[in-house]
Amino acid sequence: MRTVTLEFILSVIKNLLKPKYALPILTSIAIAIRLIPFRLSYLLGYDTYFHMAYVKYSLKLGEWVNFFPYAKAPWGMLVNNFHPLGLWMTPAYVYRILSIFGISLYDSFRITPVIFGVLTIIFVYLSVWKLYGREEAFLSALFLSISFGHVFRSIAGYYRGDNYLLFWYSLALLGISLALSRRNEGESWKKRRLLLYLVPALASGLASIFWSAYYLIFVFLLGNAIFLSIGALLLQKSRMLVDSVAIVVSTLFGALLANFLGEYFYYGMFGWNRPLGIETAQKLGFHLETIKDAFLLAYIRYAVPLALAFIVLLFIISKVIRSRTHRVGIIVVLLILALVLMVKYYGFIEGTFLSFIKHFSGESITETRQPSLRDVWISYGSVIIAALFFLLRLRPSKIAIEDFVVLGFVLPSIPMIYTWTRFLFIGSPAVAILGGVGLWNLVREIHKLNIRSHPVIAGILIVLVTVPTAWVGVQNTLNVKPFMNAEWEKALIYLSEHSNGNDIVLTWWDQGYWVTYYSWRAPVTQGVPNEFVARYYMGLASEEELMNLGVDYIIVSYDTVLKFPAVLETAGVPPKDYPMVPIPLVEQVGGAFLFEREGYSISARTRSSSWEVVVTVGGSRFSPRKAFVEDTAGVREVNVTGIQKADAYVYLNLNYGYAVLMNGRAFNTTLARLMFTERAPNYRLVYSDRGYIKIFRFEHPNVAVLRDGDKIVLRFTNATGTDLVIEGFLDNGTRVFRRCYDVSGMSEFTLPEQLNGSVVVRYSHEIKGRVLDRGVFRVNTPSH
Repeated sequence: MRTVTLEFILSVIKNLLKPKYALPILTSIAIAIRLIPFRLSYLLGYDTYFHMAYVKYSLKLGEWVNFFPYAKAPWGMLVNNFHPLGLWMTPAYVYRILSIFGISLYDSFRITPVIFGVLTIIFVYLSVWKLYGREEAFLSALFLSISFGHVFRSIAGYYRGDNYLLFWYSLALLGISLALSRRNEGESWKKRRLLLYLVPALASGLASIFWSAYYLIFVFLLGNAIFLSIGALLLQKSRMLVDSVAIVVSTLFGALLANFLGEYFYYGMFGWNRPLGIETAQKLGFHLETIKDAFLLAYIRYAVPLALAFIVLLFIISKVIRSRTHRVGIIVVLLILALVLMVKYYGFIEGTFLSFIKHFSGESITETRQPSLRDVWISYGSVIIAALFFLLRLRPSKIAIEDFVVLGFVLPSIPMIYTWTRFLFIGSPAVAILGGVGLWNLVREIHKLNIRSHPVIAGILIVLVTVPTAWVGVQNTLNVKPFMNAEWEKALIYLSEHSNGNDIVLTWWDQGYWVTYYSWRAPVTQGVPNEFVARYYMGLASEEELMNLGVDYIIVSYDTVLKFPAVLETAGVPPKDYPMVPIPLVEQVGGAFLFEREGYSISARTRSSSWEVVVTVGGSRFSPRKAFVEDTAGVREVNVTGIQKADAYVYLNLNYGYAVLMNGRAFNTTLARLMFTERAPNYRLVYSDRGYIKIFRFEHPNVAVLRDGDKIVLRFTNATGTDLVIEGFLDNGTRVFRRCYDVSGMSEFTLPEQLNGSVVVRYSHEIKGRVLDRGVFRVNTPSH
């Protein structure tokens, strides 16, 4: 009876592994997990809001504008210096399709990552199926479906460009897999199958219009080609060197296609108009004329010829040396030589093509810190253990040509995974395929031992890998929470409704994206930590510097208090000199409050007209020099009684239940003064929710851009300026107009009609060369 039952179960499983059943199962699992965050009210992350804002803005204007005024104040932002247009166009076209069914732009935007994440899984399944078989394909795609490393950046509401990179690479890998799978299908396919290498050619080229760091697809494809050639030599399949050449040539066409598309959809981060592209071109002595991307030019000029030369060398070796042992020795020598050259010229490579890693790395950006073992476990779960069994295939008697193809993108993925937490996503297909192929290879090894219960053992092994990985993936997906919340939304909408459209906002860099989306105001910075903003919060920036950037509003928040260590790091200030410790409220009894966290506690008790506040740090107990309490009535300084006082300042927020302990230096920073006391010269509080977010108006000579019918009027507040500089720009950033006007004693100025076709205007209000206010606005702008 048991045998019959077991045979029935095995037959059912075999049927389910057929693509017509497997693909719907895998797709359903992948979609179900990735749609979990769809229940949330807000988008995930920070960048997502900027992407959504630009899509919404352009759709309202009816064109994909390049000069975007609600970013990088006071200059405005040229989108072609950020990401290619495909990044923004894709959700817009998804919306146009789904709007037929009544789905909103917001929801279309949220599900776009899911669509391309699931398509990646489908292509990975088909690729592994053609390279190995149905079982390996199912396990690999299953592991990719449930691994949080891939789920996180392909879930609903988290829109990121690297999702497209994996999508296009998975399609390129499918093309390679199809070509290799048909190598033994008769003479008619020997030449025709080479046409399948048009797939990686198109995929690598088209990837360029979706993300500014699409260059990684060329690294992976070149790795596929090189290792395929090595496999062809070692396995004595010299005919397959033709496939290696075909892959390299396909990437050459891909690079040329990417260069062509860049004219219309913008170039990547090494484009001719990008700082990294300009710097790299200078270091390499390039002139970015026909090829307008430094990476693409270096790839075409150096990487492709070197790869082809390497393959030709292997072809010659295959004709001259027959001994497999000798071939292995030569490959080892060549790889060691390549490693030595990489080490020797690593400084040059790092200083050119890897310079962006230094630029973005640091604890102030979570996704660009080095991953910990915990990060790896959360990303891949038990699959990382299953991946180790792939080593069983690398034995001389077992290794096959498809293993070399896989190694071609696995080996580049390993240093990437080691470098940044963000790259845990890009490395997820490599880990999933290693796990799927490795685990099924272990099952086959057990089967060869003729153990009667091997199907049961195989089932247990698969469950031991799948269940913990799925548990980790689903649990972490359920625990994903937006950084945005109702308090921020309310504050930023208030700012939008009570400020001028050209006003400029200073807030911490990641919150700048929210300012663009909800307030439709330009933040000083967004996307990367900004030294000036950090210095400002530290009290190290002058009001002249604020006016030079046109800052009109300052946002301080509890979020920024929590990120104060990152503020210190960005400002280049030793953290130990400016301690600012947030401590949560853990107990309240009547008028007594206890705030506590590891190593710190603050007890506070009201006593008629004074407060008894006792701070405990380690074994020391003392009272602060000053204490501020904020409740529903607002902020007030309280009289402190208690034991011996130290260089300590305390802020107690009874509305949100937290306290902040500081020394004198931290208390005297601009962030602390505004957030905890609401007192600072030349600042006026315009919004407060009593402890989470506060917005201040910086009082200075200001310019408000008003629209009176067809006229645009610049109105001056506290008009002490004498000069007004007007600059006009085309959408591509070309300046076509510049004039300085005498506005002494004037309260307003009407923008001249003749701006030589300008679509964007920058203004600077000055007195004797000193800037009082700046700003940027689009002549024709939609209402929000």
